[in-house]
Formats: sequence, structure tokens, C-alpha cells
Amino acid sequence: VESSRWMQFDLAATRPDRWTLEADLGPEETLAMTWFTGADPLDIIGQFTQRTGPAALPPLWAFGLWMSGNEWNSQARVQREVEQSLAHGIIPSALVIEAWSDETTFYIWNDAQYAPVPGERALHRADFTFPAEGKWPDPQGMIDDLHRNNIRVVLWQIPAFKAPQGTHPQHEADRAYFEQQGFGVREADGSLYKIRPFWFRDGYLWDVTNPAARAWWLEKRAYLLEEMGIDGFKTDGGEHLWGSDTQFADERRGDELWNVYPQLYSEAYYQFARERRGDDALTFSRAGFIGSQRSPAHWAGDENSTWDAFRHSILAGLSAGISGIPFWGWDLGGFSGEVPSAELYLRGAAMAAFCPIMQYHSEFNQHREPCRDRTPWNIQARTGDERVIPAFRFFTNVRHNLMPYIWQEAQHAAQTGQPMMRALGLWHREAPPYQYLFGRDLLVCPVVEEGVSTWPVFLPAGDWIDLWTREHFAGEQIVQVPAPLERIPVFVRAGAAIPVCWGPDKRWGDSVPLSATPTDIVSYG
Repeated sequence: VESSRWMQFDLAATRPDRWTLEADLGPEETLAMTWFTGADPLDIIGQFTQRTGPAALPPLWAFGLWMSGNEWNSQARVQREVEQSLAHGIIPSALVIEAWSDETTFYIWNDAQYAPVPGERALHRADFTFPAEGKWPDPQGMIDDLHRNNIRVVLWQIPAFKAPQGTHPQHEADRAYFEQQGFGVREADGSLYKIRPFWFRDGYLWDVTNPAARAWWLEKRAYLLEEMGIDGFKTDGGEHLWGSDTQFADERRGDELWNVYPQLYSEAYYQFARERRGDDALTFSRAGFIGSQRSPAHWAGDENSTWDAFRHSILAGLSAGISGIPFWGWDLGGFSGEVPSAELYLRGAAMAAFCPIMQYHSEFNQHREPCRDRTPWNIQARTGDERVIPAFRFFTNVRHNLMPYIWQEAQHAAQTGQPMMRALGLWHREAPPYQYLFGRDLLVCPVVEEGVSTWPVFLPAGDWIDLWTREHFAGEQIVQVPAPLERIPVFVRAGAAIPVCWGPDKRWGDSVPLSATPTDIVSYG
């Protein structure tokens, strides 16, 4: 539907013989629709994705392990977590730092010392000193050290201009300039719109449709990319726009932009990061809309650490792929509340090893003890289950072993618009809703129930081969397979040739660097 306004679909739910669409229309607007057809659902999804995109290909490092936690609010804490990961042989490729900034400007490192500048000016790295007793005594050294370990750095952002809280001369200067230039979304009466929900309440919302506002906002953050060498931004939020009568610089109103705003916001950051850091930069976004595949990648949001949330997260990823978003991940094991059980955490990690983005994250817990981080070492310490670290390391290593295949399928997804995670239910309604094809040749069957040691797997037509045992199975049947905690049921389509990166023993789980260059092509006859 060629509109970003409110709409509602009833696809034969109320009446089995009728589809119904209700949609708001502007005063001069007519409802235009495009129909995509094809013999295969993948053809239809590909057409849709390319028409609304195309899907941009993330850099290779995006397909390694991502690590983060809301409590990692100092350089010492970040370095400690990275050191633990490396010591355990769990090799990350990306680190997200959320609590890095003063949380007022969202472009100045916490505890940094500097002389405030007029609001129209941008600060540079040379303008800052970082006291030894501060939270970030040497952020440049930290970034350089992470890069030496092949770990990319992603910093958290939001599109809100925070309301004043206490004295902050730089924020006050920026705010005065922001107000003077009219860089924010406006109410119908011309006053600056103030955020209504609780998150960043009373702050201003950046008008990303205003070219001058966009350039000013992003230039404040340019030194992070150009001088400090960060690799991208976690573009969180985006759903702060409430009110159909709000006004934008391009003369559109809130009723036209409330859906598309997060897509415009994340795409602005994505283009900015790529302009300043080249093809190796990335954004990582939560909110989005049709066309968000132009600025990858995305994650599902703040899930609870429950089995039900795990199941819903898989469905979210499959739905994202059908909706044109091929490069997606979730907070494996959950983000909110008490830490997951070892069983839930490892089932989540196993599934995440076979999805486009593999990452763990945890909510802000106000420095509570015991710690609620979702790192494998904290989960092992909290649960007392000694299997957690070895199993997590195995899954991460398997992902590295499969990286040539993952990269091949990521390229295919970007070229065709077809998702990396392909819901099996698109072809087989009798299949469990959580099964999917990962790329064209791997059938992934997540274990989504507690306390099981075997798992039913639906095999489509054709022959299938167990990834781990190489046992052959005929298709068009449900088979019961072993499902130990350290393994997820995965099957390879017979006849497939899977590019892999082996260690010296040529075994799944051997430690290898992150690389898309295969050392072998494994044939599954």
C-alpha cells in the first residue's frame, strides 16, 4: 500500500471470503496498491524487498558475535568483559557501548573535560581531556585496543534532544541554537513538539526531514567516526512521535510520518556513518518501517528472559524477513528481568548461532547484585551450570566455521531481497511455526520447550542430512531427534555444497578467526 499513514488489514479473519483494508487518507490522497505475484513466496518477498529497498549488505564483522550490557558504563568495565570473553575463547566481533555518553548531549564521553562552544559549532577530539579518575580515562586507547583484537565499536544513540536536568553549559548552548533554528518537530501551533511518552519525556524530537537540522545534529557526532574511529551507531528509539497534527520541515504531518520516522532517522545515521567511515560502517536499529532494509541491521527489542518470549522472538525474526528485513537479530536468552536459566540461555544461543545477527544484551539493573549480565560467564556463575561457557563457545565457533556459508547467503539476500531466515510455514503449513531455513540449504529446528532431550523435526520433501552426525533422512515426515543442550537440530539439504572454515581438526566447534574465505567445501550427497 503506497502510504505510510495508519492502516489496518483484516485478511479473512472476520469473513473467510473477504480481505478488508481500512486506511487513513490525506485530503488529496487516493489509495494506491501494488500487487506482487509469483509461484514461490520467496519471489514475492524478493520483489517487495527490492521495490521498497533494496536491502543493503552489512560488513562481514556484523555476522560475528555481538556483546553488550546496559551496566557497562566505564572503560574498566568494558575492558574487563572483553578480557573475560577472550580468556574463555569466546571471540566477539562487535561491542556495543550504551552508557558511554554524558546522557544529556549523547555525543560527549561521560566525565570528559572541555570548554563549551557555541551551539552552532561541533567539538573535536582535541577539544577533550579525559581525567584518569573519570569513567573513560582513555576512550581512544580503548577503541584502538578493541580494533587490534578485531572487535568493532558501536555507540548508542537516540533521536531525542533531552530536556534540561541540572546545569550543563554545552547542552544549554546546543538547546538554544536548536530552538532558534527550529530544528525540532513542531506542534500544529508552531511550538516545538515535546515528547509525550515517559522515555525522554519533555525532550525535543529531531526533525530529520530538515536538511540543516540533519547536518547540524550529525556533525556534532562526526569526530566519533572520523577521529576516534568508531564503527557505527546503535540507533535506538524512534517511536517518540505522538500526534497526527505535528509538523515537519518538509511540510508533512505526523499522520504521514509517525510510521516512517524511525526509518528516516536510522537511515540518516546509516548514510552518515558510511560517508565518514566507508562500507565498513553499520547501524543497529530497533524501530523501523517499510524500507528499513536500506539501513541495516536490526534487532527485535527488549524481550523478557522467558520461554514464551524466546518463541515470540523467533516469530518476530521470521516476520521481519517476510517484511523485507533480512539482517535481524535478538537479545539471545532475553534482555529484561532475572537472568535466564542455563537451559533457556543455551537454547537461545544455539538458535542465535543460526540467525543473521548473533548478540546478547541485558537491561540496566541499577548496579544490583547479583549481576544480571547475559554474558555466558555470568550466566554460568549465576546458575552454577558448568556447561554454559563450553557450550556457548562451541556455538560461537560453529558460527565461525559456517561464516563462508553465512556470508554467501547474506550476499544472496542483499542481491535478491530474499530473507536469510525463511519461515518453513511459507511452503508447509503443517510444519512447526519455529522451524526455518537459514539460507538456502540449512534447516534449523530450535528447541523452544523446557526440559526436553529429544525434539520433533518436520522434514520437507527431498533427502536431508543431519549437520552433526551426517545421518540421512527421507523427507515428508516428522522425525524425533536427540536434542542435548549442547546441540540444536540442524539439517542440510541433500546435494548441497557448504563452504566452511575449518580448524586443523576439521570439526564443528574448532576455533577459527572470523573469515568469509572457505578452507573447504563440504558436499552433502
